Amino acid sequence: MIYDLQTEYRTNPLGLDCRPRFSWKLSGSRNNVLQKKYQIQVISRGKMVWNSGTVESEQSVQSPYAAEALDPMTLYQVQVSVWDNYGVIGRASGSFETGLLRQENWKAEWITHTLPAEETKCPVFVRRFAVEKPVKAARLYAAACGVYEACLNGRKAGDAFLAPGWTSYHHRIQYQTLDVTDLLQKQNELAITVGNGWYKGYLGFDEKPDHYGSRTACRAMLRLEYTDGETAYLGTDTDWTVETGEIMSAELYYGETQDLTAGRKQAGPAVLFEDTAGPGKLVAQESEPVRICERFPVLKKLVTPKGELVFDFGQNMAGIVEVKLPKRTGDRLVIRHAETLDKDGNFYTENLRTAKAEDTYIYKEEQAGRTVRPHFTFHGFRYICVEGAGEDVSADAFTACALHTDMRKTGAFAADNPLVNQLQSNICWGQRSNFLDIPTDCPQRNERLGWTGDAQVFCGTASFNCQTALFFRKWLRDMAAETTPEWGVPHVVPNILGDQDGAAAWSDAAVIIPWKLYRINGDREMLAEQFPMMKAWVDYVGSKTNEKGLWQNGFQYGDWLALDIEAGSTDRTGGTDRYLVANAFYAHSLDLVRRAAQALELPEAEEKYETLYQKVVDALNEEFITHTGRVVSETQTACVLLLHFGLAKPEYRERILNTLTANVGMHHNHLTTGFAGTPYLCHCLSENGQHSLASDIFLKEDFPGWLYAVKKGATTIWERWDSIHPDGSFDESGMNSLNHYAYGSIGSWLYEKATGIRCAAPGYKKIRIEPLLTKGMEEVAASYESVYGRIESRVSCRNGKITVDVTIPANTTAVLALPEQKEECSVGSGRYHYEYATSTSLKAEKYSFESTLGEVLAEEKARTMFEQLVPGMLENPMIRVAYGMTLSDLTAMAADSKLLYQAVLDALNRA
Repeated sequence: MIYDLQTEYRTNPLGLDCRPRFSWKLSGSRNNVLQKKYQIQVISRGKMVWNSGTVESEQSVQSPYAAEALDPMTLYQVQVSVWDNYGVIGRASGSFETGLLRQENWKAEWITHTLPAEETKCPVFVRRFAVEKPVKAARLYAAACGVYEACLNGRKAGDAFLAPGWTSYHHRIQYQTLDVTDLLQKQNELAITVGNGWYKGYLGFDEKPDHYGSRTACRAMLRLEYTDGETAYLGTDTDWTVETGEIMSAELYYGETQDLTAGRKQAGPAVLFEDTAGPGKLVAQESEPVRICERFPVLKKLVTPKGELVFDFGQNMAGIVEVKLPKRTGDRLVIRHAETLDKDGNFYTENLRTAKAEDTYIYKEEQAGRTVRPHFTFHGFRYICVEGAGEDVSADAFTACALHTDMRKTGAFAADNPLVNQLQSNICWGQRSNFLDIPTDCPQRNERLGWTGDAQVFCGTASFNCQTALFFRKWLRDMAAETTPEWGVPHVVPNILGDQDGAAAWSDAAVIIPWKLYRINGDREMLAEQFPMMKAWVDYVGSKTNEKGLWQNGFQYGDWLALDIEAGSTDRTGGTDRYLVANAFYAHSLDLVRRAAQALELPEAEEKYETLYQKVVDALNEEFITHTGRVVSETQTACVLLLHFGLAKPEYRERILNTLTANVGMHHNHLTTGFAGTPYLCHCLSENGQHSLASDIFLKEDFPGWLYAVKKGATTIWERWDSIHPDGSFDESGMNSLNHYAYGSIGSWLYEKATGIRCAAPGYKKIRIEPLLTKGMEEVAASYESVYGRIESRVSCRNGKITVDVTIPANTTAVLALPEQKEECSVGSGRYHYEYATSTSLKAEKYSFESTLGEVLAEEKARTMFEQLVPGMLENPMIRVAYGMTLSDLTAMAADSKLLYQAVLDALNRA
C-alpha cells in the first residue's frame, strides 16, 4: 500500500502557485520492497487533465506534473497507483487547489487608510455585502503590508497568526488562500484588521519603525462559486471603509493593548495605496503558516519576594498568553513576560533589553470571564507577571500558547540518560521558539532577526527534528532576492540592517543550507533554483581574495562567542584566526558548489569550482599550516574546521588531530568552541577515532557544556555557555538570550553518531546505519521520517550484550555497520534485530569456552558430552548470532567436536 500522498510537501494544499510535484511512501509487511512502476492521474471537474501512464521507475519523491498549464483557483483531484516488486498494487488519492497563478488574476487593489501618522490604533478595513443564492465554495485571497487578521461575520478566517509573514517586502509579499465557505451568511461583514508587524513596526537594535513603509495596507479578494456554476468576486477598492476597533496599539517588541470598551468607530473611507517604493510581487504562501501549536496550563503560581504575582508555565517558548479575564483590582489588567526569575526568585526582564513585552487589557467589570489574547505580537517567555488582578486570581485564567511555523515533526531521539532527554527537548523548543516564519536568533529581546549564521549551523539538526523544506525555501528565496554582487549575502534575512559586506560562516548559509536540504530531501529542482545564489556567494568572496586566492580582509565574526579568548577581553570573535575561519568556510563552500554542479549535471561549473577549490585549499595549507603540520591557531575550532571540512593535507591530519585532542585535554575535556566550531566538534572527533572523547565532552555536566544549562533548569538552549552563572547570577553583556538555538546543533550528532542514522544518497534513498556506542548512554533510540518513510535505530549495550534494532523504509536500501562488527551488511527495507556479546565480555567468555570444549575433547565420551553442550550453545547469542553460526551450522559440526572446537575458537579470536 502507499500512504502520505503529498503535493509540494503538503497534504491537500490550498493556493498553489507552481507546477506541482507529487510524493508518496510505500509500506508493506515484507522485506526488500521496491517500487517498480507508478501512475499519476490528475482530474478536475470530472475530466481527466493528465494521465502519466504507467511509468517504470522507483521515483516516489517529487514526481512532476507534466501536462498543460493549470487553471487558476481550481480544485484538482490526484490519484496515484503503485506496483511494487512483489506485484502488490497500492493506491492513494488526494487533492490540491491552485491559487491565482498570475498577477493579472487579482481583481482587487491595494488600499490603505487616512489615519494620522501618530495614530497607533490598528485600522480595520470593512466591506458589507449580501449573498443571494447558495454558495458551493468561497475563498478569500488576502495579503497585507503589515500583519493582518480577517474576520467574516465576526469569526476569524483560518487559524494562522502574523500573516502574511515576513519576507523581503520590496521584492515579495505572500498572500494566503482561506476557505471561508462555512463562515458565509445571507448578510455579511468582511473585516480585515492590520497591525504594524515587521512592515511598519519597530525593529532592530535601534528600534526604528517604517523599515518598509510608513503606512499599513491590505489587498484582498473574495471569490464566491455558486452552486449554479456562476462565479462572483469582491475585491478591495475605495468602496471599502476604514474603522478602528479594540486594538489600541500592537508592536512585536512592546506587546499589545486592547480596550474592550472601545467598540468599532468610523475612520473614513479606504484610499488606494500609493507607496513610492511599492510592495513587492504577490506570491502564494510558500511555507507552513504560523499557528498555535501547543498550549500550556500554569504549572505553578507564586508570589515573589518583591510581592509580584507570577505564573510559571514550566516551558520557555515563543508565543502569547490567552486570558479568561479575571475581576479587576485596578483600571486594567497588565501581563508582563519573562524567561526566568533572578537568583532571589524575582521576576527578571533585564535580558529583554528595551523590549517591553507587555500586554494590556482595559475592560468593564461585566466583561470579566471573556477569553482574549493578543493578535499582532509575540513574546519569548516562561513566566508572566500579572498586575491588576488580586492574588486570589485562579491559575486557570491563563494559558500559554506556543506560536511557531507549523512544520511537520519528523524526528525523535531518546536515551536512558534523563539529562540528555531534557537537552533534546531543549533543542526542539529552541527550534520551535525561533522558527517563527523565519529562523530568528531569539524570540524575546529587541532583535528577533533572521541571522544567517545561526540558521546555517543549526540547519542539519533542525531538519532531523522537523520537515524544513518549505520553511527554508521561503527564507532562501528572500536571501537570494537580497544577495548582490556589491555586498554579497546579508548577515540577516530579511535585511533591515542595511548594506554590509558578507561575512564567513554567516553568509555561507547561502551555500551550506541549500546543499543540506538537497541531501536531506533529494530535491534537485530546489537545488537548481538556489544554485545561482550559491555561485553568487563564492564569486563574491572570490572578488575579495588576494593573488593566492585567500580572503584576508574585511569584517569577520570569527568563532563568535568562543571561550578561548584572553581573560578580560571583550572581543566576541574568539581565539581562532578569523581569516583562517573565513578561508575554511570559503573552501568548504567552493567544495559544496562543485558538488551541487555535479548533482545538477553542469560540467563546466563543476570544473570551474573544482579548480578554484584546489587552489584555495593549497593556499590555505601554505598560509595556515607549517610544513610539519602545526596550525597557526592551535584552537579547537581551527583544528576542527581543517579536519571536518577535509582541508588539511593527508600528511598533516594526524598531528592536527593530536593538537585537537591535546587542547581538549588541557581544558579537562571541555569545549572552548564558539558558533563556527561547536556544530562540528563532536562530529569531527567521532569521525576521526575519538568518539569516546566526543562523548566525554558532550556529557560534561559543568561549565562549559550542554548539560550545564540542563542542570541549571533550562528548558531551551542558551545563547552563551554561561548565560546563568553557577551562583545564579546572569551574564550582563547585553547579549544573554535564554532561547537561542545555535548550540543545539549538537542534535545532529545524536542522530548521526549515537544512533547512527546517516544519509548515503540524496533523500535517504540509500541509508547508512552506523551507531557508535556512547559511554553514559547505555541505550539510545531515534526515528526519522524521511521523504521515503520512517527510519529507526535503537541501540543498547548492557550486561555484556549489544542489541540493535533497525527499521528501513520501503523503496530504499541500507548498509548496516554495527558496533564492534568488522563486516558491514547490505539490506533492503524491513525490520532487523541483532544481539551479540560485547568485545569485553567475549574475552572473558573465550576462556570458559576453551576450557569446556577442551574437556569435551579430552573425554572418550566426547560425543555424549557434546550433545549435552550444544543446546546451551545454540541458545547463546554470543556464539549463534554474533559469529554467524546458525542452528544448521552447529548441527553440521556435531559429528566432529574438533571441527566445532576450532570454529568456536576462530570466531572468538576474530571478535
